[in-house]
Amino acid sequence: MADSYYAATAKPSPDHPQLQENIQADLLVIGGGCTGLSAALFAARRGLRVVLLEGGRIAWGASGRNGGQIIPGLRQGPRELVKRHGREEAKRLFALAVSARDLVVDLILQHRINCDLTLTGHLHAVRNGDLDDLRREAEFAAEEMGYPHLAALDQGDLAEELATDHYDCGLLDREGGHFHPLNYALGLARVAVEAGVSIYQNSPVIGLKKNNIIEARTPRGTVTAPLGVLACDALLGHLDPGLAGRIMPIASHVVATAPLRPDQVPVLKNRAISDSYFSVNYYRMTADNRLLFGGGERYFPRKANEIAPIVRKPLEKIFPQLQGVAIERAWGGLVSITTSRLPDIGRKGALFYAQGYSGQGAILSTLAGKVLAEAATGTAGDFDVMAQVRPAAFPGGMALRTPLHVLGMMWYGLRDRL
Repeated sequence: MADSYYAATAKPSPDHPQLQENIQADLLVIGGGCTGLSAALFAARRGLRVVLLEGGRIAWGASGRNGGQIIPGLRQGPRELVKRHGREEAKRLFALAVSARDLVVDLILQHRINCDLTLTGHLHAVRNGDLDDLRREAEFAAEEMGYPHLAALDQGDLAEELATDHYDCGLLDREGGHFHPLNYALGLARVAVEAGVSIYQNSPVIGLKKNNIIEARTPRGTVTAPLGVLACDALLGHLDPGLAGRIMPIASHVVATAPLRPDQVPVLKNRAISDSYFSVNYYRMTADNRLLFGGGERYFPRKANEIAPIVRKPLEKIFPQLQGVAIERAWGGLVSITTSRLPDIGRKGALFYAQGYSGQGAILSTLAGKVLAEAATGTAGDFDVMAQVRPAAFPGGMALRTPLHVLGMMWYGLRDRL
């Protein structure tokens, strides 16, 4: 994370102490990313005494490392949601998911979080795609979901969007955009502290009891509370093996180029872009005119030692005119996916959890945290909507998920190349 563009351009933020005593709270939150920060904030606004424990530094996991793309909705599109979950449930789920966009934007504007918010849209670029199918998706979203913001783009349209002929068609969401995720998360931490949340960082949980009461033990103190939120996602490890077996950590690699000249900029309308490869490429321009590009095949759930060469390959394949462009920052880390690519949100006794955002956690994590806070304080409507579609666990749990995942990624990586 220290090598990331985000860390290099982070706004000044207060340091948070290490836990060095035994304390009590109404709600214990474990994890200092956007899920945990959001849960803590909204629970504090509902009158709870909230303590948040972070093992490292606030937002130095996926919340501060990701592509910063604002992508409304879920990995399953409107038609697939209806096919899998029925029309009424799909409508409720889709409406809740797209509300994450307004929730995040409202928090940024209301609390003046300086995070380069850019609401120019998100474009899903498709290679060897079916334009008519994308048109049907846009029409279905408008007619059945009340979401008129999608538009199918043909090759002529794409020529006005991207300086490449790599893709055949695309689906534009005008409500999308991008932001600086670390500065957003640090701003969210500031707002949470202002609401009364006690944040402790460099305080890893090394023991967790979750019977009638939640008790988290750190190297120098403990926190006990009647309710808890587990918001560790891909960094959950062995803290709860049962929940860990429900997600698959995968490595994500990102680079930032040197600032580009105006004639070099490949994203012509400053949108957030992701594409149709199984190993997704995602990219956008930064506020200081760099191309921020994430991609490369990721077969193993750990960060590569040399990130820049891995990411340079798809970058130059899509934008050959940028061959040899200087890469000034390269970083990586773990994100998590689920079997259905829908978030895994649920409850184990007094412990609520959310994980497995499958590449769309930049804004879904804030919504999930709010939903968990509402459920913990007795308002479970939105929580029930998301918990009803919780994905199945990976076959074999923690023991077999990695080798099975590697085999699957190798197959789909080969399919991408072919």
